[in-house]
Amino acid sequence: MIPRLKKQYRENIIPKLMESRGYKNPMQVPAVKKVVLNLCLSLNHDRDTLNALANDLSTITGQKPVITKAKKSVSNFKLREGMPIGARVTLRNDKMYEFIDRFLNSTLPRIRDFRGTSNNSFDGRGNYSMGLNEQTVFPEIDPDKVKLTHGMDITFVTSATEDDEAKELLIHLGMPFSKEN
Repeated sequence: MIPRLKKQYRENIIPKLMESRGYKNPMQVPAVKKVVLNLCLSLNHDRDTLNALANDLSTITGQKPVITKAKKSVSNFKLREGMPIGARVTLRNDKMYEFIDRFLNSTLPRIRDFRGTSNNSFDGRGNYSMGLNEQTVFPEIDPDKVKLTHGMDITFVTSATEDDEAKELLIHLGMPFSKEN
């Protein structure tokens, strides 16, 4: 079964972007390549906390996260090379479209005092990053079972070469950008 957002992208968004941007070929139209969810812990937490957060990330995405480790030793932070410090999940294809659909339609409306996502979080190459303050905004997470509320970064990697192309793509997908700025 094709995800709803993927079908909408193929049937509605590609023709709209071809018309508005003047593309001659549907392959020129930018698309979302992958979505990366990343979380990093401060050093005063133990491995059990990291495993609990990794399990939350697994529940949110339906995919097992990769535990990230420190690349360098930093004595001021009591950090040694190879210590586990975070978790990351990369979503592609159907799982990515399912996640984007759930994120835009059920997670973002649950954020308290939400007034839209920032317009200034593009990296200059067509990728968009945003942060969340806690994982309990996802409907898959039971707030009563959460040991530690923790934030995460979400990056939407697109095939767009410019930020305005990526922003137009994300607007058509349903990203609610704020009216300010």
